[in-house]
Amino acid sequence: MREHDLLEKEEIFSKVLRAGRRTYFFDVRATKADDYYITITESKKFTEADGSFHFKKHKIYLYKEDFAAFTEILEEMTSYVLNHKGEEVISERHQKDFKKEYEAETFEEEKLPSTSNFTNIEFDDI
Repeated sequence: MREHDLLEKEEIFSKVLRAGRRTYFFDVRATKADDYYITITESKKFTEADGSFHFKKHKIYLYKEDFAAFTEILEEMTSYVLNHKGEEVISERHQKDFKKEYEAETFEEEKLPSTSNFTNIEFDDI
């Protein structure tokens, strides 16, 4: 294992934010020169049709020289969204009990046959 890989695993300070299917990991790590930087990792869970699942991860490395500008832009962007759209979540996808409508409709259509395809037969007719 390379030295970089060992340093990558060393976490100085960590916080976790769970948000539905997404989890955000905020980690302070150390460089070879023993300076600190931050990694932000988004991990999203995907479930397959067979019930198995996998995670997709995206990582951002944030170094001290970029902290001030990053914080300023993040604050500006979040304020913009909240000022224009408020804090209410309007997307159904972010609700814990969200199910795609087309999957439910397809399931119901496949499971429930049309009554016009049946003939009414009395038991005595058999």
